[in-house]
Amino acid sequence: MKAADFDYLRPSSLAEALTCLSQNVGVAQPLAGGQSLMPMMNFRVATPEVLIDLADIPDLRGVTELDGMLRIGAMTTYRDLTRITDRVPLLGLALPHIAHDAIRNRGTIGGSVALADPAAEMPALLLALGGVIELAGPDGQREVAADDFFQGYYATDRAEDELIVAIRLAVAKPGDSFGFYELTQRHGDYALAGVAIAHAPDLRIAFFGISDRPIRLPELEAALTAGTDPGPALDQIEFEGDLKASAATRRHYARVVLDRALAGMTS
Repeated sequence: MKAADFDYLRPSSLAEALTCLSQNVGVAQPLAGGQSLMPMMNFRVATPEVLIDLADIPDLRGVTELDGMLRIGAMTTYRDLTRITDRVPLLGLALPHIAHDAIRNRGTIGGSVALADPAAEMPALLLALGGVIELAGPDGQREVAADDFFQGYYATDRAEDELIVAIRLAVAKPGDSFGFYELTQRHGDYALAGVAIAHAPDLRIAFFGISDRPIRLPELEAALTAGTDPGPALDQIEFEGDLKASAATRRHYARVVLDRALAGMTS
């Protein structure tokens, strides 16, 4: 199939992009990397009337560091993230598992965070790392903690007239440790179940691929910190089943990926 007809806009500044978006609220879709959006448009799962290409906006690119925090522009690609894995080791553990080289060359962190696919790695990485999402809209800029940003299937706290402009992540410190593990049918597929772990210095654990959003359970983190059985905490998750795996299977997978990620923790 082919995408339905649409108007194509290519703003050259953030201000221009926000104007384009505000003038087409409800019918426009920002185009970040397009690695998910374009197939969805071709299958007519997504049918925006206006496509706003963000590729020419320099304010949405680049990485800066200040006071122990990295600010990463929303149009930064997965490939570009490989340059900062020494600063954020959890990214280094996860990046080889995200899709394939061609997609990592074009896919952007802002696009993944905005889409909020519950089986994608990036939203869970932000949750495990205690990341912050910066947004810009007609009323100015605001920031939202990753804990509050992801709200359900492809649902986030971003308003229709807002754009994600950057994410912020803490630089790892000596003594911090990290773990990552996912189960897929084939390498590069979306996860049937996965987990990202940051012990920096508090323990934060984020599951993905098992429910309608990335899941963090403070009760689970407390149980592991205390050395008690994490099973009762896992029972609080509303596991989702589909044609690939039942809810019961995903519950089993969640324990498997958790155990393997914990066993492979590295600094």
